[in-house]
Amino acid sequence: MTRIRGWLANPWGRPRFLVLITWGYIAWSIVPVLIAIQFAFNSSRSRTIWSGFSMRWFTWDPSDSVKNDPDLRHALGQSFKLAGADVLIAVPIGVLLALGLARWRGRGAGTSNFIMLFPLVTPEIVMGVSLLLVFTHIFTFIHTGTFAQVLGHITFSISYVVVIVRGRLFSIGRQYEEAAADLGASPAVALYRVLLPLLTPAIVAGAAITFAISIDDFVISQWLSSGGGTVTVPMLIYDATRAAPLPSINAIATIMVLVTLLTVLVGFLAYRYFTRGERAAGGGMVGDMAAFDI
Repeated sequence: MTRIRGWLANPWGRPRFLVLITWGYIAWSIVPVLIAIQFAFNSSRSRTIWSGFSMRWFTWDPSDSVKNDPDLRHALGQSFKLAGADVLIAVPIGVLLALGLARWRGRGAGTSNFIMLFPLVTPEIVMGVSLLLVFTHIFTFIHTGTFAQVLGHITFSISYVVVIVRGRLFSIGRQYEEAAADLGASPAVALYRVLLPLLTPAIVAGAAITFAISIDDFVISQWLSSGGGTVTVPMLIYDATRAAPLPSINAIATIMVLVTLLTVLVGFLAYRYFTRGERAAGGGMVGDMAAFDI
């Protein structure tokens, strides 16, 4: 008994239950998703009884499949439209803002950094309501709909890009820019030929995260929508679960999961590709992640 008590109480020994806790958490998180994905391939309309494998709800059902249901197709297109516009606008702005905040040392720099991080700590429901009030009472020329949804997505996405790019900036330091200046490069040339290539891994990672967050967003899209023409996939899933959803809802949710996972995978592979030289030299992800402590 004493030996068992000592074995359990040893704080410096090998973690006894870490593997069990880790795999338990993974199972708790993933198994429900896998079950939902499974019934996307069910041959019958049931979402609880398995009747056999089928692609019915993706392609060949004449009215209720993702391919043949106009509401599902439009929601999928709207989600991709918002996510694509968010990436194209938020990433360049976030990169420029990160450069400015990282190099700014004057009065107001601390306040600006806090304001930049504010969307990360603000509850999304608060941001959605606030944006709706701004568009309906202050900037009344902006009407709810796709344009307002894009602005809302950009508002909360920029902070993610800024944090990632700033982490990369702090990781690489200023020595490369200074070396370029010593060799006669102007600030613009140093930015374009030296700094931006070094920031490419962070820019790619920021774009991947922005796309994944935007395409799955529900709250901002819901508050800034203007009816059926601006319904996204998360909004459609929410509305469907309040009634009697068909397995086609599982099918479109499966497509969203696969797109999100593929986006994150592409971003990760791109990051590894652009930092392969640093990892070979002993740098890489460890240095970048340490720089996130801001």
